[in-house]
Amino acid sequence: MKITLMHHTPLEVCAHAIRTCWQSFDKSDNGGERDKALIDRVGNKYKHASTLEHLVYTFYIEGVSRALLQELARHRIASLSVKSTRYTLKELKSGVPFAEDNYEGAEQFIVLTGNHMVDTASIKALNNLQEILKAGVSNDIAKFCLPESYKTELTWTINARSLQNFIELRSGKSALWEIREMANRVYEAIPTEHNYLFKIEN
Repeated sequence: MKITLMHHTPLEVCAHAIRTCWQSFDKSDNGGERDKALIDRVGNKYKHASTLEHLVYTFYIEGVSRALLQELARHRIASLSVKSTRYTLKELKSGVPFAEDNYEGAEQFIVLTGNHMVDTASIKALNNLQEILKAGVSNDIAKFCLPESYKTELTWTINARSLQNFIELRSGKSALWEIREMANRVYEAIPTEHNYLFKIEN
């Protein structure tokens, strides 16, 4: 799994949005400690969390499973642009079958869990899918037998209010191990000056 922060909104934009309500622009320190304290006070302590929606983050997320993608779909509000299986299954079609007694080569296409039975089943599913593709079945139909472990990547844009919810829920011990790892890596990718807005549940 690889998480890259591609873009983020500067803190002063959120502070400006908050100060719009009271027309207190003269008290701004351009995203400094005074503005940071204002964002925390209004957005978190006073629970006017809609002001945090002015902070937006865009991440490029690589090497995650479709199982994780399904979990991400439960989070509001965020925008996802996902690698298309319709156009990219050719990368699997051109290869050779994978050995079921080792994972060499297969880890390029699937997320391994560390459970031998599950990982072996995923490799069998990968080989079945490859065989179907080589038989000439279109990607649109063949993708219905993709294993949940099949790797994908996406560009993910989310505002701070929604990201707070995501990190708090998904960094907890009850979260799916893979999405928990993602929550921690997303938190690590956030600019240091933004970290105080988010709570890791480790």
